[in-house]
Amino acid sequence: MSLIYHDDKMRPRAALLFASLSLALLVVVLIATGSSSAQSKTQPGAKPAAPKSTPPPTRDEDIEPDVIRVDTDLVNTVFTAIDKNHHFITTLQAKDLRVLENDTPQEISLFERETDRPLTLVILVDTSKSQERTLPDEKKAAKGFLSAVMRPQIDKIAIVSFTGQPTVEQDLSNTLTKLNRAVDRIKFEVPADNPDCEAIKSPQEDPLCWTSIWDSVWASTNEILAKSPENVRRAVVLLSDGDDTASTIKRQEAIDSALRNNVAVYSIGIGDPEFYKIEKDSLEKLSDRTGGRAFFPRSEVELQRAFAQIQEELRSQYVIAYSPTNKARDGARRQVKLEIINPELRKQRLQLVYRQNYYAPKQ
Repeated sequence: MSLIYHDDKMRPRAALLFASLSLALLVVVLIATGSSSAQSKTQPGAKPAAPKSTPPPTRDEDIEPDVIRVDTDLVNTVFTAIDKNHHFITTLQAKDLRVLENDTPQEISLFERETDRPLTLVILVDTSKSQERTLPDEKKAAKGFLSAVMRPQIDKIAIVSFTGQPTVEQDLSNTLTKLNRAVDRIKFEVPADNPDCEAIKSPQEDPLCWTSIWDSVWASTNEILAKSPENVRRAVVLLSDGDDTASTIKRQEAIDSALRNNVAVYSIGIGDPEFYKIEKDSLEKLSDRTGGRAFFPRSEVELQRAFAQIQEELRSQYVIAYSPTNKARDGARRQVKLEIINPELRKQRLQLVYRQNYYAPKQ
């Protein structure tokens, strides 16, 4: 599944304009050549003009910025701690927890609270028919989230909409005005000549009649977030009813892609409840297994509250790291478990939110 970029929609028009200009230029060149040829014939003995020396064409090459790569076997896990009243706990210490990998205890190498790590996010918005009534509220809440979470020159966010095909409305940017314009561009669309999508049997016939959630999550993690620096906090904020009708990959493949690229998926289950069912189970599994959380707002106020909780969570996290006792570079999937061992904290029954699996590096 490949992403379509918003600018691609303008390319046919640009191509037509380019062709017209090229034809006009060709006519001018032919006229000039004919005139020059005529002058040569009327001036016998005239010396031909010396050919101009033309430097060889240069090729524009993208210069890759300096990238520092550190070869390390440390496994980093970002997590949040939440009490029974849904308040974030920000006073934990390394001695309060233990880490297990495949049920084997691990020695903690690093433990710190992180509030300033750069964020790299994708806001992924379902624009299929189920979102027709709720999309205006989603856009309003998304713009509020952008204003609250964005730190210019530090964080970057991309805006992606999708039906049966994901479209990048705005690639990763730290410019709020560009991001807001991208949100404004998002709109509910159905085929003009077939608004009820009758007799549309496949996404290839018309992607507007379908919903590809897992393809869109996979493309966002692999084609956008995977290209960001490794020291940033990566996340997808997905707004959808969770009903996938067209993906070419399975949900587990989307989860695996998020795990490999250290991406947490926060799901906001939303849609028209009068005609469409919110697939809570699918969205919860997607978020729980990638270290995010799922929210199911029933009003505009609850939707805004969900965005506020995501923002707070992204700024109230810990990072814990360890060097695994299993040194095999076999690409295997390994289970991670964090446990509270402080007796007083155990009484509080804190909820730890984190990714519960990762893939070992492969030789």
